[in-house]
Amino acid sequence: MGYYVTIGLEMHCEISKTNTKVFSSARNSFSEEPNIYVRPVDMAFPGTLPVLNKECLKMAIMMANVLHCKLPEYMYFERKNYYYPDLPKGYQITQNPPEDPIGSGGYIDIEREDGSTFRVEIDNLHLEEDAAQQTHLYDTSIVNYNRAGVPLLELVTTPSLHSADDAVTYLEYVRAVYQYCGISDADSKKGQIRCDVNVSISDNENTLGTKVEVKNVNSFSSVREAINYEIQRQSELKDAGRYNEVEQETRRFDETTGTTIHMRSKVDAIDYKYFVEPNIPKFKLSESLIESVKKSIPELPYERRNKYMEQYGLSAYDAGIIIKDINLSNYFESCLKLGIDAKVSANWLNGQILGYLYKNDLDIVTFNLTPERLFQITDAVSKGSISSKQAKDVFFMSIDRNEDPSKVMSDEGIVQISDESTLASLVNKVLDASEKQINDYKSGHTNIFGYFVGQIMKETKGQANPVKLKELLEEELSKR
Repeated sequence: MGYYVTIGLEMHCEISKTNTKVFSSARNSFSEEPNIYVRPVDMAFPGTLPVLNKECLKMAIMMANVLHCKLPEYMYFERKNYYYPDLPKGYQITQNPPEDPIGSGGYIDIEREDGSTFRVEIDNLHLEEDAAQQTHLYDTSIVNYNRAGVPLLELVTTPSLHSADDAVTYLEYVRAVYQYCGISDADSKKGQIRCDVNVSISDNENTLGTKVEVKNVNSFSSVREAINYEIQRQSELKDAGRYNEVEQETRRFDETTGTTIHMRSKVDAIDYKYFVEPNIPKFKLSESLIESVKKSIPELPYERRNKYMEQYGLSAYDAGIIIKDINLSNYFESCLKLGIDAKVSANWLNGQILGYLYKNDLDIVTFNLTPERLFQITDAVSKGSISSKQAKDVFFMSIDRNEDPSKVMSDEGIVQISDESTLASLVNKVLDASEKQINDYKSGHTNIFGYFVGQIMKETKGQANPVKLKELLEEELSKR
C-alpha cells in the first residue's frame, strides 16, 4: 500500500568564517590536533564570562534574511541544561524557539533538476554554541574540546518535505548558500554539517503519522539512505498490520548496513529547563545593523546559475553542476576572466576536471591544474596548435608532473600538424601504398576511409590535424 511521506529536517552548520568562537576568544578553526583551541570560558571556569561575537550575529542575520525569516526585535540567549561529557559547562548557550530565535517563519524555494520547484517552510533558525567532539572507541571514549563553543546555526524546517530526493536537493542548496554568503565552508568531512531527520508516513496528506527521528546523520548521501530506509521500514510494519510498532522514537543511522537502529523511545520532549542566560544582556537589533547586513548579501547560487545561462549560454544542467560548489563556480569565473570561452570552460569542468577530482578524491581548491594552466591548453586548441585528443594527453601529463601545459607540450614535442603541403605529402604516401584499399573504397566500401585516416595518424603519431586531413584525403581519393 502507498503511504504519504512527511519529512522535517534539522540542519546544524558551523559558522567557520569567523576568527574566534561565538562566546570566547578561542580560535575558530579546524585542526587534527586536539584540544589546542580552548579558552577558560569554553570550559566554564569560575570567573569567566561569555561575550557575543558580533560577526556571528551578522552572519545569522544574513542567513535569516536569505530564508525570508522574521527577525526578533530583541536578541537574547538561553541556557539549555543537560549533562554530557562533550558539554563541559553542563549547559549549552543557545536560543529556545519559539522564544525569539534569530529567524522564524521563513521559507526557501528549491528547484529540482527537471526545472520544477518546491517550497520548504522554515520553522526557525537559531544561533548557538557547538558541543565538543566525542569519539567512542572499542573500550574508551575521547573528547576533543576544540569544537566546544564553535558558532553553530541550527536550521529547522516544518514537516514540509515529501521525498528523500527533495530533502537532499534542499540540503545541497542550503549548503551552497552558506558557502556563497561566506558564513561557512560547510565541509561535512570536517564535521561542519550534521542533520537530524524526522520521518513519518500516513494514509493521506491531511494527517501526520508517528514521527521517527534519526539523529546526527553526517552526509547527504546518508540522509537519502536513512529516509528511504525509514519509509520502507515503517511501510512494511503498517502493511503487516503492526501499527503499534511504529512508535515515536530516536534512531541512529548505521552507514555500514544502511539501516537505522533504535536508540531510545521519545514520548515527550525532553525538559532541558531552559532559562535566560544571565551573563549576556538582552539587546535590541538596530535597523541600521539589519539594513547593512541586507546590503552585504552576495550573489546567491541560483542568481549565479541564471547569469551563466542568460549571459553565457550554458545549459541548465551545466550551470546547475557548476554552482553547487562555490569553489567550482569561482574556478569557472576565473576561466572566464582569462578569456576561455564559457562553454569550453564548462565542458572541461563538468567533464575531465570533475571526473579526475572525483576519481582521485581531490578538491578543486588544491587542484594543481589552475585556470591559468587550463587556459594554456584551450588556447593551444583554439589556435590549432594541438588537437582535442592531444589536449587530453597534455591535461593528464601536466597534472602528473605538476608542470605548465606549455612546458609539457614543448618537452614532449606535442604539436598538431596543420601544414597542407606536409599533410598532402603524407596522404599521397599512404594512398600510393594502398591500391587494393582504394579499389575497395571506389567499389562502395566507404568504411575503408577510416583505414586511410588511421594509417596517416600512425605516420604522424596522432599529430595530424583531423579536419584538414579529412578534407585532403577526400580530395585526393576523388582524383584516383
